Amino acid sequence: MGGELSIVRLVTQASLVVQIVLGILLIASVSSWAIIFRKRMVVNRARRDADRFENSFWSGGDLSTLYRSVEARGKTSGMESIFEFGFREFARLRAQGGVAADMLLEGSRRAMRVAQLKEIERLEQSLATLATVGSTSPYVGLFGTVWGIMNAFSSLGNVQQATLAMVAPGISEALVTTAMGLFAAIPAVVAYNRYADLVSRLETRYDGFMEELSTILQRYAGRGPTGAPVAPSGARGG
Repeated sequence: MGGELSIVRLVTQASLVVQIVLGILLIASVSSWAIIFRKRMVVNRARRDADRFENSFWSGGDLSTLYRSVEARGKTSGMESIFEFGFREFARLRAQGGVAADMLLEGSRRAMRVAQLKEIERLEQSLATLATVGSTSPYVGLFGTVWGIMNAFSSLGNVQQATLAMVAPGISEALVTTAMGLFAAIPAVVAYNRYADLVSRLETRYDGFMEELSTILQRYAGRGPTGAPVAPSGARGG
């Protein structure tokens, strides 16, 4: 408690510039923690949704039925959205008739790519903020430290005999900003690296699903407007 009170006293007695720096770092830390908790829920939900949809997709059922059930749920995301966009474009072009098989697949791939880019953009949202907080906070804290030390030593200009006790409070309040900068930066850097890796893994997973769905659709591309694509049962296709 004595240590906490001394830190509070150092902050309250610090110069205005140091207090502003501490305020900026506090806001950055609170913002980064809010992003960390929100991003954790978003990424975990995306992984669970991908697991659930893959189980439905590889159950061996009619993909037209699966598409109608996905479309009936309204707003989709992740792998469901990729499937919905790709299958819708494939069915639309196929129903027109006279469209070459490679054009069917190309149109479906473009639609899936658009859905994937939207999903990755959603998953990567706010990651740049974590990177910014992690890379700049130590320098902001260092600025506050340098400013505080400058003030501590400049106050000794008119003193004939300087002692450590005279400069210790000023240096201590300055070093608080360095600690605050590291407190804000370290969690942001760790979280950024963690979530960037998870998003990259999800992107690779989406790429694999797009290739698998394209392989399935290729089998039906040249069969005319009749016949519904069916996903293989059990093991995944390739």
